[in-house]
Amino acid sequence: MARFTRKNARRGLAAVGALTVGALALAGCAGGSSESGDGDTLKLWHYEGEDSAMTKAWNEAIEVFEEETGATVEFEQKSFEQIQKTASQVLDSDAAPDLMEFNKGNATAGFLASTGLIADISDAVDEYGWADKLAPSLQTTAKYSEDGVMGGDTWYGIPNYGEFVGVYYNTDAFAEAGLEIPTTYDEFVDVLDAFVAQGVTPLAEAGAEYPLGQLWYQLALTQGDRQFVNDYQLYENPVDWQGPELTYATETLAEYVDKGYIASDVSSVKAEDAGVSFINGTAPIFVSGSWWYGRFVEEAGFDWTLQSFPDTQLSLGSSGNLWVVPENAANKELAYEFIDITMRPEIQAIIGNNGGVPVAADPSDITDPKSQELIAAFNGVLEDDGLSFYPDWPAAGFYDVIVQQLQGLVTGTQDAEATNANLGSEYEAGTADFR
Repeated sequence: MARFTRKNARRGLAAVGALTVGALALAGCAGGSSESGDGDTLKLWHYEGEDSAMTKAWNEAIEVFEEETGATVEFEQKSFEQIQKTASQVLDSDAAPDLMEFNKGNATAGFLASTGLIADISDAVDEYGWADKLAPSLQTTAKYSEDGVMGGDTWYGIPNYGEFVGVYYNTDAFAEAGLEIPTTYDEFVDVLDAFVAQGVTPLAEAGAEYPLGQLWYQLALTQGDRQFVNDYQLYENPVDWQGPELTYATETLAEYVDKGYIASDVSSVKAEDAGVSFINGTAPIFVSGSWWYGRFVEEAGFDWTLQSFPDTQLSLGSSGNLWVVPENAANKELAYEFIDITMRPEIQAIIGNNGGVPVAADPSDITDPKSQELIAAFNGVLEDDGLSFYPDWPAAGFYDVIVQQLQGLVTGTQDAEATNANLGSEYEAGTADFR
């Protein structure tokens, strides 16, 4: 297996920049540290929006941290793209922050780990007991091998929240149509047929960005098992791109368009448009992520619910993005103290009561009924060991490949076999260094 080195950091950086949100992740703890309470400054970067659950929680964590340590937090708001595109250069310089949020996955956090740009934090994980707060499937994206493959033995980050993809149902629209929320896949298809018969396109979808690819992968997961996920995501065995899981997914997605479950112009629709079509009641069903939850609470003027995809224990999802500590950080110990504060139940509860998915909250602290529903759905996925990551993760740039190939499928310019052959060719090329 080829290993990333600093010599090919420039090539790897281009790969890192190719990944998008849709989708849409070496020294020890010693060195570069400072004692708490000595008035030092913690340089903190993250890219969450001002009104997000995470920002609300982390703002409170900043106040607690400054009061308890006597240190000052110097926070800089960054965009996701800023951090993705400049991480390798900035982290290899004296301008590196002490702590930053970074995307999980092989070509992102894994790449930084393999090049030595972020610190091995295993000692801090042991000291603070963070592993005890994280389910095994959440730990996968925080631990990497020396080659940057997630699921390794060494901790390089700590997730502060989780995320997963499920099915949003407009329960008011269902009631008006005389339909029940489905509990099995057969019932799900029956509901799709019933809405079509009433002149309604049931699925909010977007083929120009991540939602369509996530539906495609979810369909594959209905036919797969944990070994399929490990082969696809962790390169344990070759992936059969004409095998039953991926053939079913691609053929079924094409059928969804042919049967009118998805709009015929889906290839040009963006994620925002799909989300808005659910918010305004145009489409009664949306297969997408928990990151929409808070917005739907605020903007959807009807009753709705989120449930896991029917008849499968496997769901797209993972930990959220990671707290990582740059190897060149001046104040690593302060960074660890801040991470630990964000893992406290009271800080996790802020995430949970504002539409986020906390990873270490006390359930009794979650008082908002809608938030309780979200967290219950996520916990159900965790209990099934169901988090199965995202379809573009295995190879840098694979997100764009999935979008392009599925656009060809839904517009009818290529059939399922050709689509899978093209996807497989790009997947094999993009993962060759890891196999």
